[in-house]
Amino acid sequence: MAEVQGQHGHSAACCSIPPIVAKGYQEKGRYETIGGLKTYVTGPKDATKALLYIYDIFGYFPQSIQGADILATSDKDNKYQVFIPDWFEGKPADISWYPPNTEEKGKALGNFFQTTGAPPTTASKVPTFLKEIEKANPSIKTWGVIGFCWGGKIVSLTTSVTNTPFKAAAECHPAMVDPSEAEGIKIPLCMLASKDEPKEDVEKFEKNLKGQKHVEIFADQIHGWMAARADLEDGRVKEEYERGYRTLLEFFAKYL
Repeated sequence: MAEVQGQHGHSAACCSIPPIVAKGYQEKGRYETIGGLKTYVTGPKDATKALLYIYDIFGYFPQSIQGADILATSDKDNKYQVFIPDWFEGKPADISWYPPNTEEKGKALGNFFQTTGAPPTTASKVPTFLKEIEKANPSIKTWGVIGFCWGGKIVSLTTSVTNTPFKAAAECHPAMVDPSEAEGIKIPLCMLASKDEPKEDVEKFEKNLKGQKHVEIFADQIHGWMAARADLEDGRVKEEYERGYRTLLEFFAKYL
């Protein structure tokens, strides 16, 4: 497992990520209703590879939308249709609840995870949702999945089953890391962890994975640096946000 704090060399061959927009990002995709859910859709409609992007508990944030747009078209040799469904149906968690440093915030967050954001509830909806997308997009032949924070848990739940619809998967700053779930994951998996996930759990998870894997700790980044909690006005965060998405593109280019 790599634990990186300094500069990190990547081959320029894979991707050409546009300059990261720190504030006022203009989305490149559109919103559609798929399977009854509002869904952000980005990327070329004739792409045969698709990515299900599972957001964090804060729902649609510019940092996540920008990430989806980066994934869709930054690799000239591998274009993707990317879909972000609104699992919470317009009622995400309030970003002011995190970190849960008061009893009130802790209760609000705990309640969310047991109700609207109960991971098994969302995980059970994924296979049907993919079929709805495929009905409207017959060009799609192959699926990958990426989950952020809470979304990482959904990735573990949907890829550790024997009939997973996904060919490759990624988890970024995943919440509720459970090494036992890794034992059932046979497809290639990329985990990009932050300094805030328990290192021991991340290491055990890596050890238990059965397929190809890339597990890396971004040792100076917080839980959420690739999604809603990314402070892209901070130069270092911006740099590691870009490197995180580049790492995902390289991983999916290899395995999807």
